[in-house]
Amino acid sequence: MERKLIDGKLENTDSTSELIKQSADEISHLAIDIGGSLIKIVYFSTNSKCSTNDEAPTLPKERQEVPNGDLNHHILSGRLHFVKFETSKIEDCINFLSSKKLQQCGAQCHHSHTVDKIKIKATGGGAFKFADLFKEKLGITLDKVEEMESLVAGANFLLKAVNHEAYTYIGGRKEYMQIDQNDLYPYLLVNIGSGVSMIKVDGDEKFQRVSGTSVGGGTFWGLGKLLTKCKSFDELLELSHEGNNRVIDMLVGDIYGGMDYAKIGLASTAIASSFGKPVSENRELEDYKPEDIARSLLRMISNNIGQIAYLNALRFGLKRIILGGFFIRDHAYTMDTISVAVDFWSKGEAKAMFLRHEGFLGALGAFMNYKDGNADLMPLQLVEQTPKSSSCIVDRIHNSTRVHENESGAIDCRLRVSSSFKIYDEVKRC
Repeated sequence: MERKLIDGKLENTDSTSELIKQSADEISHLAIDIGGSLIKIVYFSTNSKCSTNDEAPTLPKERQEVPNGDLNHHILSGRLHFVKFETSKIEDCINFLSSKKLQQCGAQCHHSHTVDKIKIKATGGGAFKFADLFKEKLGITLDKVEEMESLVAGANFLLKAVNHEAYTYIGGRKEYMQIDQNDLYPYLLVNIGSGVSMIKVDGDEKFQRVSGTSVGGGTFWGLGKLLTKCKSFDELLELSHEGNNRVIDMLVGDIYGGMDYAKIGLASTAIASSFGKPVSENRELEDYKPEDIARSLLRMISNNIGQIAYLNALRFGLKRIILGGFFIRDHAYTMDTISVAVDFWSKGEAKAMFLRHEGFLGALGAFMNYKDGNADLMPLQLVEQTPKSSSCIVDRIHNSTRVHENESGAIDCRLRVSSSFKIYDEVKRC
């Protein structure tokens, strides 16, 4: 059984077919981030169904004129969904997109009678690597958006528009942060994917990649697969829950006879050398428990990321460190290790902050890059949505944007599009 992220929440599915059955909503916009390890998708759906006859489908009931009287634009009410796949299983992603009838109603169409004009926004290295595959299998052109630009745009949107998005993790507790939009910048964005990028963000479109490391999520997954025989990232992460890294790691106390190294402030339980203990033991790999190896590996990589993140924050005088990427996955031990590392090296002056939609920054940023059908290429905007149930959380306004998150992790919102923007392909009908 595999674990898939469906509408922002990990759920068990027996096969890709179960994921395909999750929703029959219409998709009006979709963006994809194809990384080295994972494919992340963000799509906007309305609640109405596609037409099954030869007549043009009717527009969703939620479609309304823009309140300010601008007859050139409409509002589409719906929801942002978040889905992921392993890049090595890209055919599952292809099948999912095919099931959503993306060719007919889920992409940006250019008023042409050929499917070659159907495009979706895409970012990440896989947007280049798999461009031909998407054209061959789905008849879709991947309209590429620069990766760092997408990451920053996605992070900025979440931090400004979604309430209860950013939080710290200290002592096993989450504390959600209310960030003053006037005091958001600058900050350090640490995106932990297969590798790690560290980006100094100074404004909405002002940023610089200042550092990074090749030791990231791909390292954890790759080494873990070799050392424990786990078949998936989630399996490896789950295994680490049961482990004890002290069996694998050499601690300060192992060197100092159980004592602290008080003179430099190192407790006896501090790690002196990750994976250092087997050096002095006459044991083979099979003599160690896979769960202990997984735990030590997770601790090593998380500690390393936390330390490098703080050193870069120190380098630029930044107090706010925001972490994203699917390496974290709301995993308590990972967040605790990174938080402790940042707190230790900064002597309590800096805090690590995490994001609820941590893994979808690139895909969300690419989604925000859609342009409507007008000549001025005005970007699509998410606008105010009125809560319909108690499960919605009212969020603060960001440039006339307000969104609401439901209990599943999807975001209820309304999308502002031009009247000339074609939702449905003129040739094929849903």
